[in-house]
Amino acid sequence: MPTTIEYARSSKLRALAVTTAMRSPALPDIPTVDDFVPGYEASSWHGVGAPKDTPAEIVEKLNREINAILTDPKHKARLADLGGVPMPMTPPEFGKFIGDETEKWAKVIKFAGIKPE
Repeated sequence: MPTTIEYARSSKLRALAVTTAMRSPALPDIPTVDDFVPGYEASSWHGVGAPKDTPAEIVEKLNREINAILTDPKHKARLADLGGVPMPMTPPEFGKFIGDETEKWAKVIKFAGIKPE
């Protein structure tokens, strides 16, 4: 959304729907695709990972610092301005989230018959 949000806000682009599961706080009047196609959800996300054998105390410190940034009002406002929604998580929650996303998109790839080239 960051590349198109200003066009939608200035009415240079007519936004029909957002693909996230919930309406975007940045464009609250725009419906979701799910309103028309129940169950539809496609969104992008960004996360920070570390090598598998990174010591737990380092992972916890990174998680604490990153979540502090994501909950900081100044940074939250900037993300919201770009159409982003922060999702602070614990390391186990993030691992589950990645697993769920991988499973969801694997089903889409299989259903669509997509093959690597």
